[in-house]
Amino acid sequence: MAVADLAAQEKQVQIGGATLKYLEAGNGPPLLVLHGELGFPGWTDFYTQLSKTRRLIVLLHPGFGVSDRIDWIMNIRELACFYARFLQEQKLAPIAVLGFSLGGWIAAEMAVNNSGLFTHMALVGAAGIRPPKGEIRDLFDRPTQHYIENSVFDPVGAPEFSKLYGGVSPEKQYEMWEDARAETARLAWAPYMYNPSLPYLLQGISGLPTLLVWGGEDKVVPASAGEVYANSIRGAKLEMFDKCGHLPEIEKKDELLARLLDFLAAK
Repeated sequence: MAVADLAAQEKQVQIGGATLKYLEAGNGPPLLVLHGELGFPGWTDFYTQLSKTRRLIVLLHPGFGVSDRIDWIMNIRELACFYARFLQEQKLAPIAVLGFSLGGWIAAEMAVNNSGLFTHMALVGAAGIRPPKGEIRDLFDRPTQHYIENSVFDPVGAPEFSKLYGGVSPEKQYEMWEDARAETARLAWAPYMYNPSLPYLLQGISGLPTLLVWGGEDKVVPASAGEVYANSIRGAKLEMFDKCGHLPEIEKKDELLARLLDFLAAK
């Protein structure tokens, strides 16, 4: 991960006898960032622009190649509780949260447990709910590169995607992807990448501004899952981006950034 571009700091904290590493960069009100199932991609253009007006706090999920695995965390809900403790002990709550894919699911579980942790919640292509139409793509049935290539609608139309994923990735990157895949399997295998009770639990959230963003052509978490999220969280707004897959932060970065900043600025 290239952190020097943003003068980012890698920090760590002890929680429950375990070490959690995270990154901080940028200026402005704090924004908690929860990355997806393949780890934090580094400081892409989206994050660089976002950091101009927000202080980004990027948690590096335990066992995903940077923070060490925490054996006593056995599922996504327990990881959500662990992160809630991080926010409370660091006196960061309430805070705005931005979650991508698996990270969106973690954020949703945190909000179910205590919606007061957040001022705003933005979920992008969030896992956690079984889509009524289509299936969540299997991360394990083919090589990681195949999964990544199917994450975008049009690789040619997203130059940054080719820059990040189009070439031969260094061995260390592959090792981190494999770590992330293994930990995702450990935390979210059965049932795969969703919690059957989550739609019902989300109905208990009240008064939390929520933005849901989906690519209309998402082949990883089909857009029908976003509709369930929208119907489950009172007042949630669902934005569909046409000709976009699972990575709006790369495929539609300008549109996502504009929509996100408008959302975060609203009271």
